[in-house]
Amino acid sequence: MERLFYQISDNEKEKLLRLLETNILSFPKHIIMFSNTKDNMIGIILKGHVQITRTDYLGNRTIIEELEEGDVFGTLLSSLDSDECEVITKEESQVLMIDYNSIIQCPYTQYKYFNQFIKNLLEITTNKIEEKNERIEILAKKTIRDKLLSYFNIYAKKHGSKIIYLPFSYTTLADYIAVDRSAMSRELKYLKEEGFIETKGRKITLLYK
Repeated sequence: MERLFYQISDNEKEKLLRLLETNILSFPKHIIMFSNTKDNMIGIILKGHVQITRTDYLGNRTIIEELEEGDVFGTLLSSLDSDECEVITKEESQVLMIDYNSIIQCPYTQYKYFNQFIKNLLEITTNKIEEKNERIEILAKKTIRDKLLSYFNIYAKKHGSKIIYLPFSYTTLADYIAVDRSAMSRELKYLKEEGFIETKGRKITLLYK
């Protein structure tokens, strides 16, 4: 949420939320918040943990995004108009909803804080595109090993460290890189035996960099 309202004061934020006629929605754990929505909307996670998943016609499930407090998602940002996509709560969650049309049709463009909000939204959109490109880079790899090492390299580069703390479970990691969980576990075992990595729970230390 801080990114979306960067350089906007609390008072200005309250005014902006009123101008955009926002709503705050609460959802229990393990519920589908949205599925194949055609509404142009933007959501901000105020509390909780949410996943955007895609399940293809064969029943194969892939995690598109992991969202936590402060993260932003949307129909256009996250391809939520697809029949295969769902937004699912992993724990009790609260979401601030903004109608995208209320942003582009807002008549109050003379306000500095509104223009700052648009700038922040565009920067978030750019970051989303970069993340999707990284995901494509991972999924384009031919083998499970290459997918894992590509994910580790991208994560390590972002955080400037050889030590990686997985933000989710290994089962979720398998869904994220679109591979079988058992096959991925075997590949992780081989990477450890060959001296590429060390693991302790979700902590992974890269030994090859």
